[in-house]
Amino acid sequence: MPNPLHDALLAPHVDRDTPFLILGDGTVLTHGRFLATAARYAHALDAAGLKPGDRLAVQVDKSPEALAVYAACIMAGIVFLPLNTGYTPREVCYFVENSGAAMVLGRSDAREELHRDCDRMAVRYETLEADGTGSFPDLAAGLPEHFEPCDRSDDDLAALLYSSGTTGLSKGTMLSQRNLLSNARVLKEAWRFTAEDVLIHALPIFHGNGLFVAANVMLLAGGSMIFLPRFDLNAVLEALPQATSLMGVPTFYTRLLDHPGFTRERCANMRLFITGSRPMLPETHRAFEERTGHRIIQRYGTTETNVNTSNPYEGERRAGTVGLPLPGVELRITDPDSGDTLPVGEAGMIEVRGANVFQGYWRMPEKTAEELRPDGFFITGDLGVQGEDGYVTIVGRGKDLIISGGFNVYPVDVEQVLDEQPGVLESAVIGAPHPDLGESVVAVLVPEAGAKLDVLDIEAEIGGRLARFKQPRHYVIVDELPRNSMGKVQKKLLRQTYEDVFRG
Repeated sequence: MPNPLHDALLAPHVDRDTPFLILGDGTVLTHGRFLATAARYAHALDAAGLKPGDRLAVQVDKSPEALAVYAACIMAGIVFLPLNTGYTPREVCYFVENSGAAMVLGRSDAREELHRDCDRMAVRYETLEADGTGSFPDLAAGLPEHFEPCDRSDDDLAALLYSSGTTGLSKGTMLSQRNLLSNARVLKEAWRFTAEDVLIHALPIFHGNGLFVAANVMLLAGGSMIFLPRFDLNAVLEALPQATSLMGVPTFYTRLLDHPGFTRERCANMRLFITGSRPMLPETHRAFEERTGHRIIQRYGTTETNVNTSNPYEGERRAGTVGLPLPGVELRITDPDSGDTLPVGEAGMIEVRGANVFQGYWRMPEKTAEELRPDGFFITGDLGVQGEDGYVTIVGRGKDLIISGGFNVYPVDVEQVLDEQPGVLESAVIGAPHPDLGESVVAVLVPEAGAKLDVLDIEAEIGGRLARFKQPRHYVIVDELPRNSMGKVQKKLLRQTYEDVFRG
């Protein structure tokens, strides 16, 4: 029976005695043993009464067994619903109730907090711990190590990913078999992954980056992964000589650059470094190349689309950009208000169309209609510029745009200047309500270790670099910027924290 994801990602590896997951203690799990575990888990889901199309909510620590649950859902036609391990019980209950999940797979330490609401919703709760133990593996013990995959079509739902934020506003992104598989195939070819590759996997697997990009691509390629529970600087450094590739976020690379043990010699076996989820400073690109001889590939994606653009494997990997639209992905820049396509070189809303674009938001037809146009283009909410040569540069989020006195201020323009100032490690620029201008610019600065920032000096320096309406009217110095689990700066929190700085 056809099952696109199973047939492409899993079926070629059944009974293969080739390395798939290399664990921190040196244990190697072969493709065959991994799929045998997944098959037992698929039988356990079936025995628990889950049917194709049912949703399984999963909030567990990263482990080989957690990844096998994803593979089991592919086999059994279950819709995989991964949840950030940092979500509160209240948030999880919203996701479970909104999705109509048939089962929750969680940790035992969350059982007491969640069981009352799961019982109220008549949702079964099973456990899976970081060490692979729990009630769910117990259910699967002794079950057959082969599972006949369920019949699924390209348009059948494969995964449901919820956005972060206030639970009442969280959106369930519906990703089909076609969405996931088409993107994995394009990325495998674009980044030249083969069975010879060994990827350092230090990303979480409750997010599209670690799951649908890293894991799917490696399953499709038939390579192996050094499977780390999280990003640990020393563990990554130790793994580099045995690896060929690393996928991460900019924070991974800045932390590596801060370590004296990160050398060109240590990267001698590496073929490829990839970054995404948020923009990387051009300075980081240059410093990385000087240290290692490698130019990082920056790419761009969203929860709703996985990856849309990438700097090329062969060709110019241009610092400060997210590269070119991937094969099969159409990209246009539009006026945020009218939706009209803008001339080349003008900043506007990034819209994309292709087989990777999601089906819509779960049980939110109005929201789907707002962000998914009738012609199939998805309004990403990201602001960007596309040059004559096709390269795309992200200039901010639509909601991050600051309109001060009628003038548009793109935070990235101000941040780039601030980040160049002596003693500034990084910055985040936000807008705050202003009684006269509507909004004005607030700069939140993180100093380098041991540095003492003088705001008056910074103001004097940037005075000749930025138009007056772009210059911050308020500065804040903090030890670090708030980030989510993927390393993205949480500007929403900053806006909430400093929303009153110009009032009174």
